[in-house]
Amino acid sequence: MGTAVTPRKIESQHTDRGTIPVYATGVVEQPWESYSRTDHDVWNALYKRQRALLPGRACDEFLDGVARLGLGENGIPKFEDLDRVLRKATGWELVGVEGLLPEQVFFDHLANRRFPVTWWIRKPEQMDYLSEPDLFHDLFGHVPLLLNPVFADYMQAYGRGGMKAFGIGPEALANLTRLYWYTVEFGLINTAAGQRIYGAGILSSKGESVYCLDAPAPNRIGFNLERIMRARYRIDTYQQTYFVIENFEQLFNATKPDFAPIYARLRDLPAVPAAEVLAGDKVFNRGTREGFATDADA
Repeated sequence: MGTAVTPRKIESQHTDRGTIPVYATGVVEQPWESYSRTDHDVWNALYKRQRALLPGRACDEFLDGVARLGLGENGIPKFEDLDRVLRKATGWELVGVEGLLPEQVFFDHLANRRFPVTWWIRKPEQMDYLSEPDLFHDLFGHVPLLLNPVFADYMQAYGRGGMKAFGIGPEALANLTRLYWYTVEFGLINTAAGQRIYGAGILSSKGESVYCLDAPAPNRIGFNLERIMRARYRIDTYQQTYFVIENFEQLFNATKPDFAPIYARLRDLPAVPAAEVLAGDKVFNRGTREGFATDADA
C-alpha cells in the first residue's frame, strides 16, 4: 500500500499590489493524524476564547449547536465524528478542502448539503487575524448552525440559487455574494433578549464579536433582500454596516422567490457604499462612522 499524502495548504498570495486569491477544487480527507501539537493548541486557545466571549452575544441556536457537536478544548475535532451528528440532524456533511473554492464548486457543495471546511488551521501568530478562511473559521463559525433545520435549508437554497446566478452572469453573482456576506458571514438576529450574532465571520473573531454589537461606529439595519444585494462591503476591516434579521424563517423565505426578476431590477441601480444609510432603511443604529475608511469597498 502507498503512503497517504497530506493535502496541500493553499493560501492566497500577498503581493505589493494586494492579495491574489488562489483557488483549489478538490475534496480531501482530513489529515487528522498529521496535526501537530501546535495545531491542536491553536484550536484550543481559539475555542476557549470565543466560548467565553459569546454567551450573551451569539444566538442561542449557535450555542446549542456547539454543545450538540461536542466542540471543546480537546484539540481539533474529527470531521467524521461531526458528520454523524450532522447527517442525523439535518442531512448535511463536511467535505475537507485545501483552501478557497471557485464559486461554482462552492455552490454545488451547498446545493447538495455538503459544507466545505478548510483542513488546515492558522498559525499562533495569526490568532487575531487571518485574511482567509481556515479550519477554525469554517468549522467553529459555520458548522454549529447547520444543526438548525431552517438555517440548514437556507444554506442549501443559497447553493441552488448560486448555481442559477452563475448561469446568469457576473452582476447576478455579485448581488448573491453580498447576500452571503451580510447574512451567513456577518449577520445579526433580533431576539427577545436583544440583538445577537449568527454570522460566522463574527463568531470566529474576538474583536468583531464585541465591535458588531457594542461599537457606536457601524450601522445596524433591518434585513431587506434587495437592499443587501446592492450593498458593498469591506474585506479589510470590521464591517461598516450589519443587517439584522428577525428570525431564520425570514431568511429562508427570502430565498424562495425566483431571483431572476430581482437581478433584472438591480441591474440598473447603483451599488450602495458600505457605510451608507438609505431613506427607506429600518435603522436600529445609525453609526457614527468613527474610524471608517472611505475607499476599498468590495
